[in-house]
Amino acid sequence: MSADAVYRDATGVIVANNDLLGHDAHVNAQVIHDGAMADEAEHKTTLLQAFKTHKKAIFWSMALSAALIMEGYDVVVIGSFYGQPNFLRRFGVLAPGTENGYVIPAAWQSGLSNGSSAGGILGLFVNGWAAERFGAKKVMLASLVALTGFIFIMVFANSLTMLVVGEVLCGIPWGVFQTLTTAYASEVCPIHLRGYLTAYVNLCWGVGILLSSGVVTATLNIQSDWSWRLPFVVQWVWIIPLCTIVYFCPTSPWWLVRKGRLEEAEAALRRLTNSDLVSEQDTRNTVAMMVHTTELEKQATAGASYIDCFRKTDLRRSEIVMMVFAMQLLSGENLIGQGVQFLQQAGISSGTSFDLNMVLNSMFIIGTIASWGLLTRFGRRSLYTAGMACMAIVLFVIGGLGFKTQTPEISRAIGGLLIGLNFVYNCTLGPICYTLIGEVSSTRLRQKSIVLSRIAYQIMNIICGIIVPRMLSPTSWNWGAKSGIFWGVSATLSTIYCIVRLPETRGRSYGELDMLFEGKVPAWRFESTKADQFGHMLKEKTSQEGHDVKDFKSDIVHDE
Repeated sequence: MSADAVYRDATGVIVANNDLLGHDAHVNAQVIHDGAMADEAEHKTTLLQAFKTHKKAIFWSMALSAALIMEGYDVVVIGSFYGQPNFLRRFGVLAPGTENGYVIPAAWQSGLSNGSSAGGILGLFVNGWAAERFGAKKVMLASLVALTGFIFIMVFANSLTMLVVGEVLCGIPWGVFQTLTTAYASEVCPIHLRGYLTAYVNLCWGVGILLSSGVVTATLNIQSDWSWRLPFVVQWVWIIPLCTIVYFCPTSPWWLVRKGRLEEAEAALRRLTNSDLVSEQDTRNTVAMMVHTTELEKQATAGASYIDCFRKTDLRRSEIVMMVFAMQLLSGENLIGQGVQFLQQAGISSGTSFDLNMVLNSMFIIGTIASWGLLTRFGRRSLYTAGMACMAIVLFVIGGLGFKTQTPEISRAIGGLLIGLNFVYNCTLGPICYTLIGEVSSTRLRQKSIVLSRIAYQIMNIICGIIVPRMLSPTSWNWGAKSGIFWGVSATLSTIYCIVRLPETRGRSYGELDMLFEGKVPAWRFESTKADQFGHMLKEKTSQEGHDVKDFKSDIVHDE
C-alpha cells in the first residue's frame, strides 16, 4: 500500500503525516500528544539535567560496553606477537638481518588477522537475527559462554593453523559484542548523552588495546612459550564479571516497544532513570514517543529484514553507516594496529618499539576523553570530516619521511607522527564513528544496520589484513613508512565522501532523523532543517542575518 508518511508543508518543513499513522498503525491522538510532550521535554533538558536523570542508564551503558574492553584486548593482542621474540622463534621463519632474526610470513599474518574478521562477520550475521528475536541479554550471555571454550584453542595452540582456527571461532562472539554494545548505548540514553555514551565504546576498545600492550610487554622477558600464552589466558578474567553485568542489566525499552511489551518497556525505563526526577507520566510519555517513532518507521519500511536495509530511504542510511565504519580503516588507522612491526621497520629497536606501542595505544583513551570536550562544541559531521582531513596530511608526511635515509632522528619523527596520528583518530573518527552509526540507522533496523556497518568494516579489515603485512614485511613489499603515501590518498578520498554524503545528526531525536531521511534532505542541509514528527507547523531555521526560508524542489515525498 502506498503511503505518504512524510510531506513538506508550504514553507518546506518536513512534517509527519500523523493522520495516516493513526489510520494504518492505530497510533491514537493520546499517543501522539504524550510522545510530543516527551520529545519536547528531551530537547529542553540540559546536559547536567540529563546526567542527573539518567545516571542509571549511564552506568548500565558503560558497564555493558566493558565487553569491548575484552574484545579490544583479544583482537589486537595477536598483532603484538609479530614482533615478540619468543612467538617468532616458535612460529616464525628465519630472516637474517631483521631485528629478531625471525618473521611471521606475510601470508600467515594475513590469515591470523583475517581469521577473527571472518569469524566476526559470521557473528555479526547471527547477532543481527538473534538480537532482535531473543533480545540482547540472551545473545550476549550465549556468546560469553561460547567464548570461554574457544579461548582454550588459543592458549594451547601448537601451530599457526590452530591459532587461525582459534581466531575464527573467537571472532564469532567478538562480532556479537561489536554491535550489541553500540545499539544498547544508543537506545538507553537521551539525546544529550547519546553522543558521549556511544563514543565511550571507543574508549573501551582503547582500554583493551592498552591492556594488551601492557600484558605483552610485561611477559616479553619470559623465556618460554608462556610469554605469548599468558596474554591469551588473561582473556578468561573477563567472563564472570561480564556475565554478571549482562544478567542484571535492564532490557532496552526500544526493543520491548518493538515487541509490543509496553508495560515492560515502562518498567525498564524506571530502572534506567532517577525516580525522584521522573514521574510516572513522564515514563508513559517516553514510551509513547518510542511507539510513535516505531510506527512512523513502519510507514517507510515494510519490514525489519536485511533486505529492508537496502530499500527506500534506508538504502541511503545503510550506505552511510557502512562507509563511516569502513572509513575507519581507509583513514590509515590500520597502520597503528601493526604498530610494533611498523615501528621496527622504521628502524626502532624491539624493546623501544614495544614501549612506544604502549604510548601509541594510550591515545585511544586520551583521545576519546578529548572527544567528549569536542562533542560539546562541534557536530558529528564537522569532527569526522576534519579528523579525516588531518589524518590525510599526517600520513603524507609520514610517507614522505619514508623516502629519507633512516637516521635515528627520522625514526623518532615517524614514531612521534604515528602517535599523533592515533591521537587525531581517537579525538574524531574513532569515537564519532560509533555515535554516527547509532544515530543514522533507524530504530527498527538498528541492530541490522550496525551489523552491516561492522561487516563493511570487517571486509575492509580483511583487505587491509592482506595488503598491510605485505607493505611492512621485509620479505615482501617492504614499503615501511612509505605506506603513508598510499593511505594518505585513501584518507583524502574519504574526506571528499564525508563532505558530500555525511549528514549532521547532533541534537536530533530519532523521529526527527527519520523525517530528514524520508524527506531526502541533502547531507549539508541536515543541520539547518527542522523536522516535526508530531505534525506541528514549524519553520525552517533562518540565519542570523534574516535570510528567507529555503525552497525545496518537491512538496510531498511519496513511497515508491
